[in-house]
Amino acid sequence: MSGFKDTFQRYETKYLLEDFQYKAIRERLENMARVDEYGKTSILNIYYDTPNYSLIRTSLEKPVYKEKLRLRSYGIPKDDTRAFIEIKKKFEGIVYKRRIGMDYKSALEYLNKGMEPVEESQISHEIDYFKRFYRGLRPAMAISYDRIAMAGTDDPELRITFDENIRWRVSHLNLKHGNIGKDILKPGQHLMELKIAGAMSLEMARILDELEIRQTSFSKYGKGYLDYMYPDGNREAFYQNRQGNIIRDRRILTA
Repeated sequence: MSGFKDTFQRYETKYLLEDFQYKAIRERLENMARVDEYGKTSILNIYYDTPNYSLIRTSLEKPVYKEKLRLRSYGIPKDDTRAFIEIKKKFEGIVYKRRIGMDYKSALEYLNKGMEPVEESQISHEIDYFKRFYRGLRPAMAISYDRIAMAGTDDPELRITFDENIRWRVSHLNLKHGNIGKDILKPGQHLMELKIAGAMSLEMARILDELEIRQTSFSKYGKGYLDYMYPDGNREAFYQNRQGNIIRDRRILTA
């Protein structure tokens, strides 16, 4: 994992594919992108949040600015496996990601027990500030999935990922348990993400249009949170509560 970058700034767009669309676009991408050296990888995450889930609730309200903190490993970690602590921010459609790497055991001690980071850096200082700002921050939900990542053959900044077996859980919040939990996607579905530095190429836009693949709003942690809070599927309750909060806030501001 030595080639992994510590900072990212890019546009990310998401598309929910049925299996026939997934197979079709993989064929169309053969001359445009190649699967990276890791092949299919299980990506395991623990998202950190406040006791009342303020970070993900704010994110679901689609503000101009939002941020998340997570611990990530590629594959099931051991204590000495390199893991990544990431701050992911989104502002006006642009995603900014900053992360530090350390062994998994040290990462848990740093995040869960308040130990000092293995190495200090500007990014570790930002994570420290994040932890102080959001009081009561603790492991909130595990999100895991299997991913195939592709890189552009002519455009090295182009990244395309396909995720399947996306699952969430709120117990056993240790990445050593692997990709277990409750499924978010329906059988046969895949989540595709395009990660680009600037405008989408005309060729890619044409492929998406011909295959009738449409952009969607999709947050893995957000979907897991809504499934957890509203197991009966009545997610409208969240948005009704959100609208009520907006109305109450307006009354306070105009009083």
